[in-house]
Amino acid sequence: MATVDYPQPVEALIPGVPGRVLGVLARTESQLTMRTVARLARVSVNRAAVVRNALVSLGVVERRAAGSALLVQLGREDEASQAVLALSGLSDLFMARMRHEATAISPSPISLIVFGLFVDGTARASSDLDILAIRPIPVPEGEPTSVDSLGKLTERAGRITGAPVGVLEVGAGEVPRLVERGGSGWQEIARVGIPLLTLGLADLALVA
Repeated sequence: MATVDYPQPVEALIPGVPGRVLGVLARTESQLTMRTVARLARVSVNRAAVVRNALVSLGVVERRAAGSALLVQLGREDEASQAVLALSGLSDLFMARMRHEATAISPSPISLIVFGLFVDGTARASSDLDILAIRPIPVPEGEPTSVDSLGKLTERAGRITGAPVGVLEVGAGEVPRLVERGGSGWQEIARVGIPLLTLGLADLALVA
């Protein structure tokens, strides 16, 4: 099972200097000098300039003179540029698909929260996807229907990301204690975890 490098998906799928240059330009709306592009892409100015010329000829990159400097930016209207921009936003597309999958779970958990490397922006091709599932208070641990629905979500999430998926399941009644006394890991999930359903962990700690 393989996945792309979520922090730098353009570079992962477009190899070499072209991918590095396009990745830099896709992550900013500003016009950049080639020296800046080369520094951010970690390539020489000469190699970046060669790639720039090819991308300009394809209409993917725009350039203009500003005094003695030459400024470049990714085009924002042609279809090829749109495809690069969509690829650079792969993490957002993944989260949108996961939210859709979460709404199809039955019986529904109180919340599903993505945490770990996929949230802090450091997920790589070998990273796991971590999901916290909060059971409603009446649902006991190991309830067959709930286990089956989470298993299906895990399978779907793995197919969407291409990454191994780990699900941590806790009951809603445990949440306040875990957030308050469960250590920095739980506090970090409460602070930055991304809910796929309505409530985040910090909200649940107040209402559970």
